[in-house]
Amino acid sequence: MLHHIAAILLVADHGAFATPCQFESQGEGRVAAIVDARSVRLDDGREIRLMGIEPAATTKQALASLLAGRDVRLRGSDDTPDRYGRQGALVFIGESDNPVQAMLLAQGEALVSAEITDKDCAAALMASEAAARRQKKGSWADPSAIKNAESPDDILAGIGRFVVVEGKVLSVRQAGAMTYLNFGRSWTRGFAATISKRTLPAFESAGISLKSLENKRIRVRGWVEGNTGPRIDIRLVGQVELLGANESTGVRP
Repeated sequence: MLHHIAAILLVADHGAFATPCQFESQGEGRVAAIVDARSVRLDDGREIRLMGIEPAATTKQALASLLAGRDVRLRGSDDTPDRYGRQGALVFIGESDNPVQAMLLAQGEALVSAEITDKDCAAALMASEAAARRQKKGSWADPSAIKNAESPDDILAGIGRFVVVEGKVLSVRQAGAMTYLNFGRSWTRGFAATISKRTLPAFESAGISLKSLENKRIRVRGWVEGNTGPRIDIRLVGQVELLGANESTGVRP
């Protein structure tokens, strides 16, 4: 009887900690070539883009050592090719339950892109990145890996690149169809994150009131644009993280 109860607990336990990121199978193949920092070509000619990450300086090298010549399984919620003909997927080596994306993040060899909106999978990828960040692994060893919102020129230097910025939101303002999270007092020079009206419902359904971010320390990630001061356009809820009171920012004053 005891053994039976233990077996039930084991099953329940396994269900409670079900491995995240186990989307529908999208087939398998052998990696024939590393195309770029987040794309590989399989021996059947398919080009696969690793979903959920943005490359760091060492990603391509790390990808080559992990995947060159390996048999992989693909999982994802949509196998429609992008405009470059690449199939987006989470990539698993052999029988591993841990996607290659999580391995790269855990080593500090990539950044979370926030494009995966499945809650559990997104949280697992964020946790892998956070562990590498705390341990200053890979790209996080560089003090400038996290930009300080109070240094807009440093952010502007990363124009056209995917960056991570931390700082305190001084004000939340709406102008037309755009909401601005302002990190600086100067409208023209200060850093701001912009959120268009069409993105607002996603924040509402996640229970996040943008106005409540005023005077809060947050981490923002995305592509740097610079018509006036440096800007990051927020299109996905996962691009914004609230920093806990005890969380060290990693930002040098």
